[in-house]
Amino acid sequence: MNSNARPRRVVTGLDDNGKSCVIIDGPVPDSGSPASMVWRTATVPADNSSSEDMGLVRYSMDRMHDGGTNFVITELPAGMGRFMHVTDTIDYMFVVSGRGVLELESGEVEVGPGDYVVDRGVMHSWRIDGPEPLTLASVTVPAHPVGGGRTV
Repeated sequence: MNSNARPRRVVTGLDDNGKSCVIIDGPVPDSGSPASMVWRTATVPADNSSSEDMGLVRYSMDRMHDGGTNFVITELPAGMGRFMHVTDTIDYMFVVSGRGVLELESGEVEVGPGDYVVDRGVMHSWRIDGPEPLTLASVTVPAHPVGGGRTV
């Protein structure tokens, strides 16, 4: 992710008196990779009792399949080619900036700023044809496999 454009992250919790408050107000942590963790939970349903900064957890494909949820900002670089894969998750995505092509086994669709994508654990790939990166805000939630199940 472009370090010059770190989005602001506001996280709520409880203060020492049990009152709702802001516990974190600052930029999304920089992971040094194309995907930056905004927040994650270790389980579903989530345990909201901790005050630990779960945005400091490094994102990895393995974390997508460990029973928790992930809120991730991903920047896919211009010129990125095809990598067909499946995850055992349902992914809720919002296109923040750029344009990209979501490739599926039976066709493709171009998406751009303001578009939403719900990937329901099917074979897919992203292709970035233009000169700008594609930035996605995504929430991944564990799901039962469909078709042949996960490949990554």
